[in-house]
Amino acid sequence: MIPIGDNDSDRTIIPFVNYLLIAVNILVFIFLQGMGSDEAFLLSYSTVPKEILTGTDITSGGLGITPIPVYLTLVTSMFMHGGLAHLGGNMLYLWVFGDNLENVMGHVKYLVFYLLCGLIASLSHVFLTSYLGKDMLIPSLGASGAISGVLGGYLLLFPKNQVRVIMLASIIHVPAFITLGLWIGLQLISGWGMLGGSDTGGVAIAAHIGGFIAGLILVKFLQSVQPQAK
Repeated sequence: MIPIGDNDSDRTIIPFVNYLLIAVNILVFIFLQGMGSDEAFLLSYSTVPKEILTGTDITSGGLGITPIPVYLTLVTSMFMHGGLAHLGGNMLYLWVFGDNLENVMGHVKYLVFYLLCGLIASLSHVFLTSYLGKDMLIPSLGASGAISGVLGGYLLLFPKNQVRVIMLASIIHVPAFITLGLWIGLQLISGWGMLGGSDTGGVAIAAHIGGFIAGLILVKFLQSVQPQAK
């Protein structure tokens, strides 16, 4: 079930912050990551749990020198991706769901919301990695945590909004609570596997869940107008 659009009939502003976030992610991937081929850049600017918890730059284990304070990698990693599929999937979800939140928050609050969700998501990954005794030197990166926050906020404010999805080679309309409910269900199942010690394929599931919960909580504090009933 792949979302490709939703009901934007009540949108009153141009979501240029959402467009800007998408553009920055794409430009970073193309020009700074070399279409994902610049491993040195990835290893220098992604979030390494042990660096965050110790506050020191670690260059052992193949990690690169981080020329900025290591805590800033919590931000830089939010605009980096591991490949075209990673980037494309994240930007598709941000394109479909982000504009609705920007419409009810306004430009500045939406940007604050996005960045806060991303930071909370990354910290969730860092602390759960430490708590479970996982490898603290594996870098994490991607906009998934911040976008998970967008999905959480969207689900709370627009649960009945109709989302266009591709399913079994057909395009159908499904309420958001079903589309996003299935998504968070998959994250929870994967997260349960992580808690049980199984392999989650290198995906920072804790960041997805942490970002989603952050979005559910923060959206009401930053919401400026009430969405119209649909």
